[in-house]
Amino acid sequence: MRTAILGAGSLGTIIGALISEAGTHVDLIDINQDHVNRLNEHGAQITGFINKTIPVSACLPTEMKGQYDLVFLLTKQVFNHISLNQLLPHLHSESIVCTLQNGIPEENVSEYVGVNRTIGGAVGFGATWIEPGVSQLTTEWETVKKYAFDIGELNGEITARLQKTKEVLDLVGYCEISQNIIGIKWSKLLMNATFSGMSAALGCTFGDVLANQKAMTSLAYIADETIKVAHAQGIRLETMQGKDMEFLELDDENSIAEKMDFYNEVWLPHKNLKASMLQDLEKQKKTEVDYINGYVSKKGKEFGVNTPYNDLVVQLIKEAEATKKVPTFSDNLARFEEVGSVVK
Repeated sequence: MRTAILGAGSLGTIIGALISEAGTHVDLIDINQDHVNRLNEHGAQITGFINKTIPVSACLPTEMKGQYDLVFLLTKQVFNHISLNQLLPHLHSESIVCTLQNGIPEENVSEYVGVNRTIGGAVGFGATWIEPGVSQLTTEWETVKKYAFDIGELNGEITARLQKTKEVLDLVGYCEISQNIIGIKWSKLLMNATFSGMSAALGCTFGDVLANQKAMTSLAYIADETIKVAHAQGIRLETMQGKDMEFLELDDENSIAEKMDFYNEVWLPHKNLKASMLQDLEKQKKTEVDYINGYVSKKGKEFGVNTPYNDLVVQLIKEAEATKKVPTFSDNLARFEEVGSVVK
């Protein structure tokens, strides 16, 4: 099965390298010429919770040849229009495009490549871009081996092509097939809206957020808003990493404290992770916030659910994009406290 990773950034590099190490050929496709050159010349170097360098095959999107049977989509959603139009000539009628992007991109992706070629997916671990050819795994290896991926058909069916896709992803870490991939995607959206959103809005790691009670209070409200927006659409969040994300819905502010053990258990293994949105701000690039916290805000407006904490994350990150300055923890934490005083 001819396989490619479209968007070989921090996550794509690690996924592609580990698939290659297992003996399955995969093309790592990325727009960064220096990165592509380094991958081809020196291999993919993985640091962090594992340390190894693995020979890989990489190319630019303009260098794609022939047609692919399986494509893992890992580009940022802001580039979907460009990347998917580049991909289309390299798909055949039975090609599989598996979305491993942040947010809920499946509807948009299927508009380009067709519902019949789209399956949904979610990644259960994190990575940080270090430099061309080098990515840092920021999630503990044992967690990757147990909870690497979730995939599923958009209509909930269990199909033969899901099993084929699982066999490739299992080369990296365990891949679970789900009959409610949209519920999985909303659970992953919650994971991104909370810790990725706060990491970017405060300019810090996940561990820094976990260690600050005031930040965690605001984060608990971000999670609550996300769950309530999903429920307003008739969507129930699915279990991820063995944990029921529905537990994070709040009855009132007094129930926040009882959620803290859950947050620590699930996110402490990812404490070294710095949100990809924060990495983008550091490189003065446009972030995916419109597709993460912004998606929660957008759907909240559509379905009549107030989302002041997600709204503030969007505002702070867009301010950082406009000023080209990395957010400051103390200054922006005070902004969350202001929201809290108004809401209460």
